Amino acid sequence: MHDIADLERRGIPGVFVASEVFVGAAQTQGDALGFQPERLFVAHPIQDRTDEEMRAIADQAVDALIAKLTTKK
Repeated sequence: MHDIADLERRGIPGVFVASEVFVGAAQTQGDALGFQPERLFVAHPIQDRTDEEMRAIADQAVDALIAKLTTKK
């Protein structure tokens, strides 16, 4: 979250990407920072996924990620 906030301050668009289990934590941290970045949540868990499964998750998320990066708020 801090990295995205830093990018945004420098005029570089960013999107916070995390697995869906972190929805609440992201909201809480954003509230604490006074900053709610664009965000995208993907399937959980991540840690034990195969490379093929990770590619599938990325393939499913890429269009939404590009849209969030290229759409003005």
